[in-house]
Amino acid sequence: MESLAKAEYHEPSPVQAGIIPHALTGGDLLGQARTGTGKTAAFAIPILERLELIPRGPLPNAIVLVPTRELAVQVRDEIAKLSHGRKTRCIAVYGGKPIRSQITQLEKGCDIVVGTPGRVLDHLSRGTLKLNGLQCVVLDEADRMLDIGFRPDIEKILRKCPKERQTLLLSATVDKGVERLSRSYMFKPQIMDFSPLTKAGDTIEQHYFTVEEMRKFDLLLKLMEREEPEQAIVFCRTKRGTDRVQRKLSKKMKGVDCIHGDMAQPARDRVMRSFRDGKVRILVATDVVGRGIDVTNISHIINYDLPQSSDDYVHRVGRTGRMGREGIAYSFVTPEQGIELTRIEMLINTLLKRGEIEGFQTVATAAPPQSTPENSEPEKPKPPAPGQRPRKRHRRGL
Repeated sequence: MESLAKAEYHEPSPVQAGIIPHALTGGDLLGQARTGTGKTAAFAIPILERLELIPRGPLPNAIVLVPTRELAVQVRDEIAKLSHGRKTRCIAVYGGKPIRSQITQLEKGCDIVVGTPGRVLDHLSRGTLKLNGLQCVVLDEADRMLDIGFRPDIEKILRKCPKERQTLLLSATVDKGVERLSRSYMFKPQIMDFSPLTKAGDTIEQHYFTVEEMRKFDLLLKLMEREEPEQAIVFCRTKRGTDRVQRKLSKKMKGVDCIHGDMAQPARDRVMRSFRDGKVRILVATDVVGRGIDVTNISHIINYDLPQSSDDYVHRVGRTGRMGREGIAYSFVTPEQGIELTRIEMLINTLLKRGEIEGFQTVATAAPPQSTPENSEPEKPKPPAPGQRPRKRHRRGL
């Protein structure tokens, strides 16, 4: 309670109020809740509470599996915050960082391991991580881990865990893949659904612009000028597109940076740290930060490119409007993407409002056709000179 007071957690969110009492009993649980509702504390608090009741050794008592490196760091930091004043040893293990330093930390012993499935499996194969003493396994953002191909790794890890354990599976969406995983590796799980009827947050205003591809960047500049966001994430679909938008935007504004999967881990950590500290005001990103990342002051989300799946839209937009705060989201939709917009609206059960910026043309105006005198005929190509081969006409490749 002292740690919670220091972290300024005075009232539990509905997700925390539902999950914590059941998790403290030691039973398995399948919880569905959208991002930004306090899921991390919902599983971290019971784990920390139960650690007080058992003798500690060098082997971890709990393991938390997460889909991305950034989320691993965030969960570790949240556990450290909630265990203030107690000697709880929590280690984050993930790719992109030297494995040697992680091995050294694991050899000293720990209570909780937070990691991505690939790196956890790497440590298991080296024998530097042992799961014999586990009492609790948490699968955080389970649907995302399955989406990006971690199912085989997750199943290998779960098969190495003790059968007598507690398993908490938390997911924004519960599809067939998540259900299959719960049936195979959980024992009579309590199912809790905290998802509202509308999947995107009630505190988030959602708008769209119909805009041609070549006018997107100009629209982005106008939108930034009008909105003056406290902090914003601009989502692009590709890594190359992310770099390009960040490069162009940096020439027009200060406090712009980018993050994507091709960046070295130290660079990704540096960018996220600067974003959390408020030094970076506009973050251009791929979906690598579309899940679970909690930055308090994000006021605007801009989908420069629509995501590949409608579910990803929900997670992107969930970066703002967290824990009941207000936020606003804008999506740039090209004329050919009307069907994708409709799919998103059907999923979230909400019609997005059409946005407009006064004096800005979202469709590029075509150049007027060159006029020719009424009675003149179009100029014919000149015939080749005697003995000269006719010139070939080549179509320019698209």
